[in-house]
Amino acid sequence: MVVPRPPQRMEKLKEDLNIFILDDSNIHQSTATGFVQSGALPTELQCRNTPVRISFTPPPLRPLDDAGPLILNRMVSDGYGPTQQDTDEPMQMDHHPYRYPIATVGGNPLAEHRGNCCGPGVTTLGIDNNNIESLISDDEYFPHNDIPDDPHFSDLVYSAEIAIDAGIYPERIYQGSSGSYFVKNPANKVVAVFKPKDEEPYGRLNPKWTKWMHKLCCPCCFGRACLIPNQGYLSEAGASLVDQKLNLNIVPKTRVVRLVSETFNYPRIDRQKARIKKTIKERIPAARFNRMSLPPKTGSFQLFVDGFKDADYWLRRFEQEPLPTRLSQKFQLQFERLVVLDYIIRNTDRGNDNWLIKYEQPTIVSQVNGGTTPNGMPRSSSRLEMTENTDWNLVQLPEIKIAAIDNGLAFPFKHPDSWRAYPYHWAWLPQAKIPFSQDIKDLILPLLSDLNFVEELCNELFELFRQDKGFDRGLFERQMSVMRGQILNLTQALKDGKSPVQLVQMPAVIVERSKVNPGSARFFSFQQRFQNKSPFFSWC
Repeated sequence: MVVPRPPQRMEKLKEDLNIFILDDSNIHQSTATGFVQSGALPTELQCRNTPVRISFTPPPLRPLDDAGPLILNRMVSDGYGPTQQDTDEPMQMDHHPYRYPIATVGGNPLAEHRGNCCGPGVTTLGIDNNNIESLISDDEYFPHNDIPDDPHFSDLVYSAEIAIDAGIYPERIYQGSSGSYFVKNPANKVVAVFKPKDEEPYGRLNPKWTKWMHKLCCPCCFGRACLIPNQGYLSEAGASLVDQKLNLNIVPKTRVVRLVSETFNYPRIDRQKARIKKTIKERIPAARFNRMSLPPKTGSFQLFVDGFKDADYWLRRFEQEPLPTRLSQKFQLQFERLVVLDYIIRNTDRGNDNWLIKYEQPTIVSQVNGGTTPNGMPRSSSRLEMTENTDWNLVQLPEIKIAAIDNGLAFPFKHPDSWRAYPYHWAWLPQAKIPFSQDIKDLILPLLSDLNFVEELCNELFELFRQDKGFDRGLFERQMSVMRGQILNLTQALKDGKSPVQLVQMPAVIVERSKVNPGSARFFSFQQRFQNKSPFFSWC
């Protein structure tokens, strides 16, 4: 039945009653007594002694008749659905997808009442303070970021959540083409970098305008055809998993977590919902919601590394001031670990600006009064200027370290074969011309030569990648086929004593898995094939 809406009367009711509608599907039914405390509602709602029931319920609406209850509806503007003025037909009061009831008013059980305390013609509500149903729950919408196998990481994430609750919000990183944030702890110290899924370079809420211009002005070259869109956060966590599995220790530990912060980029409608919930909470303190704050964002949470600088900065310094032989060997081993990681995950975005180097000048230990502590350590040390008479036995060479960050554009489901080749930029460095050392062979070869280890790595990546809502098993198998081919080439290059630059010149291989017996789920065979198609531009 179509019921025409009296605009002036309804607006007057909404203004006087001060009742708000939460246009959110998270409101669900749960029973609790003692919903209304004395003074919790406006005086207009306490001016009658007849018991009534106030229900916050989702659609559909119940149809109205001449003697039925009066249902008040308040449409929230700015994105909450069309109003009467937006439609050509009269508003349907029953089963309309955009209409939500905010209150049912009545006596025994429901009836329309015109109160005298609020003036003639104004509908008022009587509240029974002893028996009112609360249909809003206070259960958390998302679970705590608990990582059972890494309590230290869980504590670090928890400290970041406490800092956000205390008003220490993550700060957006203005470099790069995606929405990423420095996350702080309660001591206001940066502890991690958070990259939300929906703010990735081609995500729907990316706050940077560069990719929007890219898509608008150059749609033919938009995106990377070899990568699955909007899964960069999984690639970040997957690179950390491979790093830990191979004991490379060059990727800062990275996990997938969920965080909420006002500084994240949210659509307007989500912020409006949060404000409406806050308004309801202020007027009805006993109200409980599934989620009071903005919706949580899923993304990669990578630990922050301190004291590192861009590799480009130090590489230029090393050209002018070559490293000592011993330190140069340590740097070469770190560089080879970076090569192993990037080649296995087929990183398509490894330039000299997205891997870091930590290097400090040599330190001279000065012993005060020739004394040492009981454990043999010098009583004091300081950084002094080295001269020709320096005793080199007192010089402590620094530990040079590499950190591989920005791994979000890895794990392609095919080798690049469209416009660009996406080469490894470290292949042009002089360190790439040196054959792989025996140390990296002893570290990597026993693992990569074991087929069971490779399949175990694929299974762990499967458990990680499957948590994405857009997970596709077929595309994942293609990703693993590329990774197996990379592992096959790397294993052969290590055995043959090749260098990193010779490794990247090997033909692209794909190793696909297929069942030996279609009816068996345990036994598989692997088929190797080469990719013959090359990208249009092979140098970029």
